[in-house]
Amino acid sequence: MFTGLIECEGVITRADRVGGGMRLEVYAPEFGRDMQIGDSIAVDGAQVKVVKFIRGAFLTDVDADTLGGTTLGTLEQGQKVNLERALRLSDRLAGHLVAGHVDGIGHLEMRQPAGKFTVYQFQAPPEVMRFVVEKGSIAVDGISLTVGKLGGGGFTAAVVPQVESSTTLKDKAIGGGANLEVDMLAKYIERFVSGYHGEADSSSHRRGLGEMLREFTEGGR
Repeated sequence: MFTGLIECEGVITRADRVGGGMRLEVYAPEFGRDMQIGDSIAVDGAQVKVVKFIRGAFLTDVDADTLGGTTLGTLEQGQKVNLERALRLSDRLAGHLVAGHVDGIGHLEMRQPAGKFTVYQFQAPPEVMRFVVEKGSIAVDGISLTVGKLGGGGFTAAVVPQVESSTTLKDKAIGGGANLEVDMLAKYIERFVSGYHGEADSSSHRRGLGEMLREFTEGGR
């Protein structure tokens, strides 16, 4: 489990295809000096395990499913990635609960200064957007962001300077891919509402969470 608060950026120093997967070497000498082999790390929001340490870097093996469902499969030597260690039970939860299980890949459509903030607009697939609500939380490349507005098959988020400067958002090209993970509470609510209506089949999953919640509350009156 993670919080969406990025600890630092790492640099990909190796990205080798091995069978159907990939071995990544991430250089981050100041990151997680107390980490051990087997620890969980979020790399651009995707959970991986440390398999080895070498010269200020850690190595991880990424399986084929993760490569196909995230942007990790597009990583190349020299690229930067967002890094976060797994949450400890004693830590403060300053972001939101992030599982490190990417729900879909979005794309950056626009970046625009807005006073002290920068507004980012992302396109997102329908299976992600059905869980996204205004003022709710979403993880973008592992970064906990608050959703601004919805529309046009995507959402906006206002990013403060500290988050922008300390993550890879500032370097992302327009059209660049981003790993998206919705708030897990939204998925649990949908599952609960679907079960209440006896609609836990595939047809219920094609509807939005907002529609299902309205039906649930109206049915309880």
